[in-house]
Amino acid sequence: MRSQTLSCLVLTSLCALAAPACTVTTATAPPPVRPAEARASRNGFELLGQRAVNGSADHDVIPVGRRDGRFHELMIVVERAPVELYDMVVTFGNGERFEPRTRLVFGRDTTSRSIDLPGDARVVQRVDFRYGNLVAGTQAKVELWGR
Repeated sequence: MRSQTLSCLVLTSLCALAAPACTVTTATAPPPVRPAEARASRNGFELLGQRAVNGSADHDVIPVGRRDGRFHELMIVVERAPVELYDMVVTFGNGERFEPRTRLVFGRDTTSRSIDLPGDARVVQRVDFRYGNLVAGTQAKVELWGR
């Protein structure tokens, strides 16, 4: 009887040890964070929206709105391909507009400096961009971050 109990105990212990080794997981790794995104999030910015740049001359709007909160700074992140930013117009919740001087050229996976908004933290209704890809056949992604 004692040997049967000991055999059952050993068998149970072996099964308990072997079970984790037989487990199959299907979890996928999260997508890699690009350096420019990491810089923005590390500095307390939050992603407000993004757009793909189509062609050498494009106009896009990133709607923001009251739901996203109030901001006192913006940052632009460019991924995948170089971009030239011709104009940027920030429209606030009260309809007032701010046009920072932004004729900038961005390399792939780079960020702008922090763009200070006038006044106290405020609601950003939308941001209009006029920009273009600098390399034919590429499609950059432009992200708008705020804090």
